[in-house]
Amino acid sequence: MPVSAVLTGLSGWLPPRAVDNDELIDRFGLPEEWITQRTGILSRRHVDPGTATSDLAVKAAAPLVAADEGPIDTVVLATMTPDHPGPATAPIVAAELGLTGAAAFDVGAACAGFVHALATATSLVVAGVSERALVIGADAMSTIVDPSDRNTAVIFGDGAAAALIEAAPSGSGSFGPFDLGSDGSQSGLITIPAGGSRQRTDGVAPDASGHYLHMAGLPVFRQAVDHMSASADRALKQAGLPASDVDWLVAHQANRRILDAVADRLGVAPERRVVHLDRVGNTSAASIPLALWDLWRSGRARPGDRVLLTSFGAGLAWGSTTLRWPRRPLTPVAETE
Repeated sequence: MPVSAVLTGLSGWLPPRAVDNDELIDRFGLPEEWITQRTGILSRRHVDPGTATSDLAVKAAAPLVAADEGPIDTVVLATMTPDHPGPATAPIVAAELGLTGAAAFDVGAACAGFVHALATATSLVVAGVSERALVIGADAMSTIVDPSDRNTAVIFGDGAAAALIEAAPSGSGSFGPFDLGSDGSQSGLITIPAGGSRQRTDGVAPDASGHYLHMAGLPVFRQAVDHMSASADRALKQAGLPASDVDWLVAHQANRRILDAVADRLGVAPERRVVHLDRVGNTSAASIPLALWDLWRSGRARPGDRVLLTSFGAGLAWGSTTLRWPRRPLTPVAETE
């Protein structure tokens, strides 16, 4: 039978500190409905001082490694908040997990990073380069969000989740074709101006705000809806799957209005939309794997269910794919939310 890359494990971890809307209402003097109606978020998690993205990633992935069902030879980490500008964070994570010697590298596609990382890992598995790959989405967004900027502070949260991908015959648990894309001409819509070679060579010292995330809300909303809808549609067509047959839509949890707008365009009913952002906020590269983890723990997904993943992030970057929900039980992990 043809070899495919299949999902065999999911795990996740969220920092214990919850930042509820009441805390932000007091900080910014906002009415409750300003946050809930614009974002659909009720709470988000923030890391404690001293906790970095690699710590989140290790916590999320450790249960999959501890299950010890076989060697893991590849670690792909999707993040936009690496521990350092260099080196990459994935080798640090691999070493902490006891996977020294495994191929380990970062994928930087912001909120679309996990789908890009999945595409990379599944390609390596199908090509025979890797037998078992750990794909992690982890971001400590609170470290790059200006706490005085109400437009971003109310949206973003921290967290991590991991998926185990391995070679197996095509069928249940396998991913469909991937649709990936980018538009660098729009990169200024979501950016951190300071810290890179562009700023370091322009001869001008940045002010403090340059180290924080800047986002143009309304244009980003439009771009996100357009690109996720179009990308998801292409992925469905490549998979030969009509939108009416989608059992679960797992879209990047940017905010509730974006999620609903994408689902409405695709024709996915409200009861088929996986929503996790109300409890954790927009966790960037961790968004989709955390939503998958939540779907699995809820017990709602049945073996063979057809899942559509679609994402959008800074870059601009986007990506989509499909998944057949596994028939074999996913690796059990401890509850940590």
